[in-house]
Amino acid sequence: METPTTDAGGLLLVDKPPGVTSHDVVAIVRRVVGSQRVGHAGTLDPFATGLLVVLVGRGTRLIPYIDGEPKVYDATICFGVETDTDDVSGTVVREAELPREADIAGAVAQLTGVIEQLPPSYSAKKIAGTRAYAAARRGNALNLAPSRVTVHHWALGQLTDGAVSARITCSGGTYIRALARDLGRLAHSAAHLSALRRISSGTFVVDDAYDLDRLRAGEFRMRPLRAAIASLPTRRVADLELVRVLHGNAISVGDATDEHTRVALIDDEQTLVAVAEREGNELRPKLVLRDA
Repeated sequence: METPTTDAGGLLLVDKPPGVTSHDVVAIVRRVVGSQRVGHAGTLDPFATGLLVVLVGRGTRLIPYIDGEPKVYDATICFGVETDTDDVSGTVVREAELPREADIAGAVAQLTGVIEQLPPSYSAKKIAGTRAYAAARRGNALNLAPSRVTVHHWALGQLTDGAVSARITCSGGTYIRALARDLGRLAHSAAHLSALRRISSGTFVVDDAYDLDRLRAGEFRMRPLRAAIASLPTRRVADLELVRVLHGNAISVGDATDEHTRVALIDDEQTLVAVAEREGNELRPKLVLRDA
């Protein structure tokens, strides 16, 4: 197994199984790589499976910059029943007749593009320091505000035995549970999410991810931090420029392309040194990943 040092950091793709929380995965990675500095880019619910993008060491600081969109999910939506959690783990709160396929198609059209989505009552949204799921468990659900999200595309299967499969491409922050709930309501029925698998996040795909058995056995390889922001253009820095960057000082734009305001700064060994933003004719480091 060849991995970067945990101090320098790295990127790890994990295929999360059902019944395990995203926090559980982070704890496993901490033990495996021997670092307390581990974080993930985008939570999956415990019943969901699929891609979890994990950053290790100094890489955790890259999470706000990561190439994580669009996100693609395979979902199974069951009609006839709505639950308080909007998924299969919840308690039934409403039942209705199964919808017609034409009504499902009409509902999908209304749930495509930029939409205002009401988050699930059982979500990690917070108001005045209180998590929505904590308040809901106490029987005092929070009055959550809708969030603007983008649903790029639905690829629907046939309605079979009251359920439909869907591959959904969407922006970060989209609750697939809420899409299932709203699909039922807009189709003049009721619905909940019964299965969910994240297929990809940005350029990262679940086919490249490691399952927990391979992680525990040490059969994995972390990717360099540059892979976390692979879509950014690069600007090589060396000698005096490198010294300036490591001290947080700006350097000239150099050969960085004009249309990009954010640039990955790399050294002679193609190792990510910093993320910089263009300010006029300068590139100013916003995140430095190496000690001076």
